[in-house]
Amino acid sequence: MIRIILHGCSGRMGHIITGICEGDFDTQIVAGVDVFGSAYADYPVYRSLEECPEADVIIDFSTAAAIDELLSYAAARKIPVVVCTTGLSEEQTKELHKTAEKTAVLKSANMSVGINLLEVLIAQAAPKLAAAGFDIEIVEKHHRTKIDAPSGTAIALADAANEALGGDYEYVYDRSVRRETRPVKEIGLSAVRGGTIVGDHDVIFAGQDEVITLSHRAYSRAVFGKGAVEAAKFLAGKEAGFYTMGDVLS
Repeated sequence: MIRIILHGCSGRMGHIITGICEGDFDTQIVAGVDVFGSAYADYPVYRSLEECPEADVIIDFSTAAAIDELLSYAAARKIPVVVCTTGLSEEQTKELHKTAEKTAVLKSANMSVGINLLEVLIAQAAPKLAAAGFDIEIVEKHHRTKIDAPSGTAIALADAANEALGGDYEYVYDRSVRRETRPVKEIGLSAVRGGTIVGDHDVIFAGQDEVITLSHRAYSRAVFGKGAVEAAKFLAGKEAGFYTMGDVLS
């Protein structure tokens, strides 16, 4: 039985992961952490990680503001941590890798199996299509309450293409002040915010007289929760290091 601390247990994803673990005989949430507390959980909920009992792994679906304390706690106690929070700063991303020197850290922009497979397909397609003169554009759509833009997933998809192309493509988020022809080595990223869209991502390869689009649609946040729980199972007991969902799926 893998003992889990759920960091950010009172949020929407906290609710989903709680439900998934209730039906999973291999996992048990031994504590939740949330500054707002929780009235629905069958496990104890604390306002600080310092109050939590021993556990095998932490699943984090909190906010960027809570990441610094989380990483400090995980590093000090050498508890593996699955970081699902998006919108991290450059400094926080660096701290993730420093923490991975002391304990196992898993971070992916998106926890769904489909998105991680999409990254593989993009890496395979990008070099062939770019050589044939195709441009690359990414359009992502999320609910109206999502704070960061573009999404971490959209950037990860752009990275998958860029790395496969040698890493010299520029990311462009706004063309409103430009009056010029689109450069060849450019990846455009556009963000849509509205309603209750869970998460849509389209990677568009636009060529001469033809367009190829690789798409992913998330119809429920449960796809992210299931991936996070599988990641926690994978990470528990692992040696210090930085892992991704690619490692879980390999």
